Amino acid sequence: MTSAFTSRLSRNFVFSRQLIGDLRSIVRIHGYMVKTGIDKDDFAVSKLLALSSVLDIRYASSIFQHVSNTNLFMFNTMLRGYAMSDEPERAFRVFNQLRAKGLTLDRFSFITTLKSCSRELCSSIGEGLHGIVLRSGFMVFTDLRNALLHFYCVCGRINDARKVFDEMPHSVDAVSFSTLMNGYLQVSKQGLVLDLFRDMWKSGVTVSVSTLLSFLSATGDVGDLSGAESAHGLCIKLGLDLDLHLVTALIGMYSKIGEIGSARRVFDWAIRKDVVTWNCMIDQYAKMGVLEECLWLLRQMKYERMKPNSSTFVGLLSSCAKNEAASVGRSVGKLVEEERMALDARLGTALVDMYAKLGMLDKAVEIFNRMKDKDVKSWTAMISGYGSHGLAREAMTLFNKMEEENSKVRPNEITFLVLLNACSHGGLVMEGIRCFKKMVETYRLTPKVEHYGCVVDLLGRAGQLEEAYELIKNLPITSDSTAWRALLAACRVYGNAYLGESVMMRLAEMDEVHPADAILLAGTHAVAGNSQGQLKSLDNELNKARKEAGYSAIEIE
Repeated sequence: MTSAFTSRLSRNFVFSRQLIGDLRSIVRIHGYMVKTGIDKDDFAVSKLLALSSVLDIRYASSIFQHVSNTNLFMFNTMLRGYAMSDEPERAFRVFNQLRAKGLTLDRFSFITTLKSCSRELCSSIGEGLHGIVLRSGFMVFTDLRNALLHFYCVCGRINDARKVFDEMPHSVDAVSFSTLMNGYLQVSKQGLVLDLFRDMWKSGVTVSVSTLLSFLSATGDVGDLSGAESAHGLCIKLGLDLDLHLVTALIGMYSKIGEIGSARRVFDWAIRKDVVTWNCMIDQYAKMGVLEECLWLLRQMKYERMKPNSSTFVGLLSSCAKNEAASVGRSVGKLVEEERMALDARLGTALVDMYAKLGMLDKAVEIFNRMKDKDVKSWTAMISGYGSHGLAREAMTLFNKMEEENSKVRPNEITFLVLLNACSHGGLVMEGIRCFKKMVETYRLTPKVEHYGCVVDLLGRAGQLEEAYELIKNLPITSDSTAWRALLAACRVYGNAYLGESVMMRLAEMDEVHPADAILLAGTHAVAGNSQGQLKSLDNELNKARKEAGYSAIEIE
C-alpha cells in the first residue's frame, strides 16, 4: 500500500467508526490524528474542525490556530461555528483574517458572517459586508440576499430591507417574503404585511407555513373579522389547517379580534394538539378573565394525559392575581402541586405574585423559599408582596438578603420602585433615602419620575416637606407633574399652605394645573386654619373644579 492510500484509509476509519458525537470523542480522535500524522492531512483537519465547531467552538478555535495551511472551507467552518455560538462577535475577526489571507471568498463566507451581524445587531459591519457583496458580484444568489434581508429586518432598518427585496424581483422566494413580512410585523406595519402577502399570492410563489403565520398575526392585529375568516379559509384551501403552528396562530388571530368562540371552535376541531396549542387556548381565556374555562381546560388536559409545562400556568396565575380570583387561584396552585411541576424562576415568580396579591402571604413565602433558582423578578415579587402587606422592614430585610447571597442577581428599577413604595407606606424614611442613594450611586440606575414620586411621598408622609421640595427642584425630569402633585397632597396633610401655594405656582409654570389641584390647595388652607377670606384667590379655580350635576336615563318601552 502507498502512504497516501494508508492515510486516506486511516482518516476514513477515524471519522466513520470511532465518532460517537461528543467532545471527548473529538479529543480522542484529535489525539489519534496527531499520533498517526493524519493531522497534516487537509481533508481530515477540515472534517475535525467541522465536527468540533458544532460541539465546542473554543476547542475548534484551538485547532484552527495551529493549522499552517488554512483553506476557505476551514475559514467558513469557523465563521459558521461562531455564528451559532455564544460568541458570534468573534466571527468578525475570522472574516478579517480570511480577507487578509487573500483567499477568494464565496457566498457562504458572507451568509455566516451576516448571521453573526444579525445576532449582535452590528449595523455598521453588516452594511460594510453589503458593500463588499455588491463589489464581489454575489448578489445574484438568493440565499445571500435573504441573509441581507434578515440582517436589515433584525436591526430595525426596514426601509433598507425593502430596498434589498425590491432589487431582487426575479429571484425572491418564500423565504424572502416571510423575512420581510416578519420585519414589518416587528415595526407594527401590519397593513404592509397584508399587501406583501397579496403580492406573493399574485406572483405565484409557493405559500409556506412561515408566511401564513405572519399573515395570520397581521390579520389579527388589524381586527378585521371577514379578513380573518378569509385567511382561515385559505389555510383550509391549501391543506395546511392541520399544521399545529397554524392551529395555534388561528386561535391567536380570532382571539385578538374578540372572537373567542371561533378560536375555541378551531381548538376543538383540531385533530392533534400539543402542549403549545393547549397553552394558547388557556392563555387567551386568561387574558379575557374567563378563568373558570381555563380551569376546565386544565382538568381536560389532565384527563387526556397531556403534560403541562410552566407556560401553561404563568399567564393564568397572573390573571387570577389581576382579577382577585382567590378560589380559582387556589385551584390552579393545587394543580401545580399535583403535577409536581418544577418551580423554575418563571412559574415560581407567578405563584409568589399571585398568592401575595390574593392576601395569602404565608403561601407566597413558602413558594419563594422552595424555589431553587430565583432571578431578579422572583426577588422583586416577594419584596413587593411584603410591601403591599405593610411589612416594610421584612421587605428591606429580604432586599439585603438578596444583595448578600446572590451576587449574580442584580436589582433593577422595578426592584427599587417596590422597595421605595414599601418604605413610604411603612414610614421607613432613613431606610428609603439610603435605598434611593444606593440605586443611583451603587447600581448606577437612572431614577424615573415614579421613583422620585415615591421619595417625595416618603418625605411628605414624614412631614419633611422642605426636603421634598428641594429634591423635586433638582429633578432631571422637569416637565412631569407627578412628583409635584404628590408634594401638594402632603402639604394638605400637614396644612403647609405657604409651600402648597409655591407648588401650585410651579404647576402653573409647567402648564400642568388640574382642577383637582385647587381642591387640594383649598383643603391645605382649611387644615392650616386660614379664614374664608384668604381663600378668595382660589374661587376661580374651585369653580372650575366643581363637578357638574350628572344624570342617568333608561329607556322604557
